Amino acid sequence: MTGWMMTGAWWKAPPKAIDQGMREAAFARQGQLTKPPGSLGRLETAAVDLAGMQGCVTPGIERPWIVIFAADHGVVAAGVSAFPQSVTGEMIRNFSRGGAAICVLARESGAQLEVVDVGSVESPGELPGVRDARIAAGTADLSQTAAMTAEQCQQALAQGRAAAARALDAGADLFIGGEMGIGNTTAAAALICAYTGLAPALVCGPGTGLDAAGVSRKAAVVAQALKRQGAATGPAVLTLAQLGGFEIAALCGAYIACAQAGLPVVVDGFIASAAALAAERMAPGTRAWMLFGHASAEPGHAAALSALQAQPLLDLGLRLGEGSGAAAALPLLRLACALHRDMATFAEAGVSQG
Repeated sequence: MTGWMMTGAWWKAPPKAIDQGMREAAFARQGQLTKPPGSLGRLETAAVDLAGMQGCVTPGIERPWIVIFAADHGVVAAGVSAFPQSVTGEMIRNFSRGGAAICVLARESGAQLEVVDVGSVESPGELPGVRDARIAAGTADLSQTAAMTAEQCQQALAQGRAAAARALDAGADLFIGGEMGIGNTTAAAALICAYTGLAPALVCGPGTGLDAAGVSRKAAVVAQALKRQGAATGPAVLTLAQLGGFEIAALCGAYIACAQAGLPVVVDGFIASAAALAAERMAPGTRAWMLFGHASAEPGHAAALSALQAQPLLDLGLRLGEGSGAAAALPLLRLACALHRDMATFAEAGVSQG
C-alpha cells in the first residue's frame, strides 16, 4: 500500500461541484420552450446536464478535445484476441496519418485530436500528432500477475491527468477519451467484474471478433485473474493496477482530472466505461461530470452502464472503440444545445401554454 503514497494520491481531491442553480434555471427554460414538456427527451436532459457542468443557462460546445490513449496488454499471450498485438502499433501509425475512424469523426466535428502512446510493445517511432509517453512495452499478463506495478499505474494515471490539463490549457469545453490496445476488452471485462461482482461469462464478449470458443476462453482467463487478484478486495486503485491497462488507467486519470477541473466528459463504449467505473470508484462524484455517448454492442457494456447509472445517447451497434461512439454523439449534443438556446419560449412566440 505504501507505493500509492509515494507521489501523493492526487485523484482523491474532490471533483468540482455541479452548478445546481444553473441546472435548475436550464430546466426551467426547457419548461418554457414551445413544445410539450419532455417531448425532446434526452436532448432536453443533455442540455440541462451541460448547463450544470458549464455553469451557463444556455451551454454550448465550441472546442471539443479528443485524446486517444494506446497501449498493449500482456494477457494477449493467453489467446484472448482475434488480432495480433502488432496491430496496436500499426493503428498508432494510422492515427498519425489521419486514416482511422476517429480521425474522420474529429475532422468532421472540428475537434482537436491527440494520440498518446502510453505502452505499445514496439514504439512506432516519432510520428506527427503522437505523444510518446510509453511507460513500458505493454502490461504484464493479468491472469498470472499484476498488470501494472503501483508506480506504473500512477504514471498512467498521471498521463491522463496531463492530457486533461492540455485540453484545459487549449480552452476545451468538452473532453472525449478513446483507446486503442489489442487485448484491452479482456482487461476492461476483468475490471467491470471486479467492481460489480458479476461473473466473467456475463461480461466477456467477442472484442475484436472472437468466436464462441474464444469468448469462453476469455471468460476463463478473466476468472483466473479475479481469483488471483482476490476479486473486489482492497482499494479501487489497486484493482485498477492489478487488472487494468496503461491506456485504461490513463483514461481513468483523465476523467478524474476533468471532474476536478470542471470539464465535461463524453464517455465512449465498453473500455472507456470500465475506466469511468474505475474513476468513480477511486474518486466518488466523478460520474457527475460524465455524459455517455453510446451503447456498445459488446455485451458487458450494459453492466458497466448499469453500475454507473448511465443512459447513453446512441445505440447504433458500434463496438470499435477509439472514442468513435462518443465522437458520433457530439453532433447530437450540439443539436441539444442549439434547441435549448434558440427555440422560442411560449411568451416570445405568442403561443398559448397549456
